[in-house]
Amino acid sequence: MAVNSISHQAEEIRVEGLTKAFGDHRVLTGVDLEVRRGEMLAVVGGSGCGKTVLLNHILGRLEPDAGRVRVADHDLEGAPLVDLSALDTMETDRLHTHWGMVFQKNALFSGTVLDNIALWLSEVRGLDEDAIVPIARRVLAAVDLPDSDEFMQTDVNELSGGMAKRLAVARALAMEPEVLFYDEPTTGLDPTTAATVHDLIARTHDAQTRTGERRTTLIITHDKDLLRRLEPRTVMLHEGRVFFDGPFRDFEASASPIIRPYFDLMPVLHGRAFDPRDLTPPGHEG
Repeated sequence: MAVNSISHQAEEIRVEGLTKAFGDHRVLTGVDLEVRRGEMLAVVGGSGCGKTVLLNHILGRLEPDAGRVRVADHDLEGAPLVDLSALDTMETDRLHTHWGMVFQKNALFSGTVLDNIALWLSEVRGLDEDAIVPIARRVLAAVDLPDSDEFMQTDVNELSGGMAKRLAVARALAMEPEVLFYDEPTTGLDPTTAATVHDLIARTHDAQTRTGERRTTLIITHDKDLLRRLEPRTVMLHEGRVFFDGPFRDFEASASPIIRPYFDLMPVLHGRAFDPRDLTPPGHEG
């Protein structure tokens, strides 16, 4: 299920020479990365390699020690790249209205399904309930959840893990984002539910945005099954830099002494048992 052909080459995100240390611990040591509009990209790498630190810089939550992050400003004609470090808090918040974030543990608020979808629409866009309910029905249906009044009044604590994950995606979609970020979206899910989330990620990636273009998707993951199903462009961080950047098939087939041990360890990092295929060299499957 390859989902990564893109219609043109406009940039959505550009990371240049990004460096970040916490005390004496250097996490990022010069990351360079370009993400094209409409592209699906997965960032992988061992624990502590800097995946989340990179994501937080892209989201504007951290300031780099050196280098810079530029992102597309969809409020401007042609969505040119703007330097995050040059923006004030209000300008950064405005950029965030074009992004959606799905957290590893969903980060659902206490209250009902509708409360979770409504909060950002109310606070950021100033919509009232009459305007919010149709949006809620649309995004719930888009993620294969019931769009009934009864379900919208369900307490989020009553949802299964898979339903909570789908609600987290629906909440992100309610803002009609141009970019969707996922932080380990299938960690802790059983294989069947995880496969459903894989399909959901692909479907929401391919759906047209407000500008009529395909959405840009960036995923932080250790989920090898997700990579195999979606075949995104794969970027591996190692020792604070981009070590690999290319198609997942090339990543999977690599005999690199850096990539191979990580690839074999991915199911453990993801919290599941080894896939027997991972012990068979590429091209020698029985």
